[in-house]
Amino acid sequence: MIWNKLLGEFIDIIEWTDDSNDTLVYRFERYGNEIKNGAKLTVREGQAAIFVNEGELADVFAPGMYDLETQNLPILSTLQGWKYGFSSPFKAEVYFVSTRRFTDLKWGTKNPIMLRDPEFGPVRLRAFGTYTMQATDAPSLIREIVGTDGHFTIDEITNQLRNLIVSRFANIVGGSRIPVLDLAANYDDLGKFVADRIRPEFQAYGLDIPTLLIENISLPPAVEEALDKRTSMGVIGDLSRYTQYQTAEAITKAADNPGGMAAGGMGMGMGFAMANQMAQTMGAQQQPQAGPAAAPPPLPPQVSYYIAVNGQQAGPFDMNGLRGEQQAGRLTPDTLVWSQGMAGWTRAQEVTALGGLFQAGPPPLPGAA
Repeated sequence: MIWNKLLGEFIDIIEWTDDSNDTLVYRFERYGNEIKNGAKLTVREGQAAIFVNEGELADVFAPGMYDLETQNLPILSTLQGWKYGFSSPFKAEVYFVSTRRFTDLKWGTKNPIMLRDPEFGPVRLRAFGTYTMQATDAPSLIREIVGTDGHFTIDEITNQLRNLIVSRFANIVGGSRIPVLDLAANYDDLGKFVADRIRPEFQAYGLDIPTLLIENISLPPAVEEALDKRTSMGVIGDLSRYTQYQTAEAITKAADNPGGMAAGGMGMGMGFAMANQMAQTMGAQQQPQAGPAAAPPPLPPQVSYYIAVNGQQAGPFDMNGLRGEQQAGRLTPDTLVWSQGMAGWTRAQEVTALGGLFQAGPPPLPGAA
C-alpha cells in the first residue's frame, strides 16, 4: 500500500488525447503530483507541448516521443538550476496546444455595411462566410491569449476574430468601388484579400488564417425585391406581346370556369369583354393620341424664284410676286429663272411649275360664229 502510494505521487507518462473538436489549449493535469525524472512525453501530430516553470515559458516540444532528461529540457534546467543533471522528480506545468486546422468557423456582419454604389447610390450590404484557423506559434498563443486557462476552446476567441474579419471586410469592400452587381464575381479575390489583410493581426495572437471564404453578400429585402421586378421586366421583353398572352390565358380560364352563371356563359362573356378592353388598350398604345385641341400640321413652304431682268438678278418672288412681274412685262416665257434645287438658270417656259403663268387665252366657245 505504501509503495503504491509513493508510485502514485510521480507522473511517468505525459500525453494528451483530444476527443473534442473545439479544444485549442489543454493543461496537463498533475493534481500536485511531480513529474518523474526520465518520464515519457508523447506529442502527437497536430500538437505542441510547452513546459512552464513558475509562470515562465520554458521548453517547447514538437510531435514525437521524448525522455524528459536534462538534455531535453535545457531551458527548464537553467530555470531550476540543474547544473550537473538531476535525478529527482520536478514540478512544471505542461500545456498541450492543438496545431491542427479548425475548419468551418463562421463569420458574418451583425449590422449592415453602408457604402456608395456607382449604379444604385447609397446601399446597405450584409455578408457572411466561413474561415479556417490554425495555431502556428504556441508560445505567443499562451502568452497573448490563453494565460493560465487550463482548458481553452476556440469559442473563447472566435468572437474577437470574427470582429476583426468584419471590420477589415467593411474597409476593403467600401474602398474597392466594385459595383454591387459585380461583387459575386469577385468573392474569391475579396476572400484572399481580406485574409491577407488580417493575417498579421492573427499572427500577433500566434494564429494563422489559411482560408477565408465569402459565401454571400446580400442587399436588404426591399432592394432585392425591386431588383427582382427589374429583372422580371427584362425577361418579359416585349410588354405588348406579353399582355396579349396574358389576355388569352385569362379568356381560357374564364371559359373553363364551371362555376360561372348559365353553364359558363358568364365566364365567356367576361373573357370576351376582357379581350375587347385589352384590344382597345393595345390600339390606343399603338396609335398616337391626339389632344382635344390638336393643331393642324404646318402648310408646305412656297417655292420662291429668282428672275433675270436686264442682266440683273431680282427676287426671290413667290407665285403671286411672279404674276405681278409677268403682268408688268418683266417676266416672259424666255426670261431666265432659278430656284433652290435647280441645276442652273432656265427659261421660264421650260419650268413646269411656272407653266400656268404663260397659258394662252381660253379657246372660243363651241357654236360661236
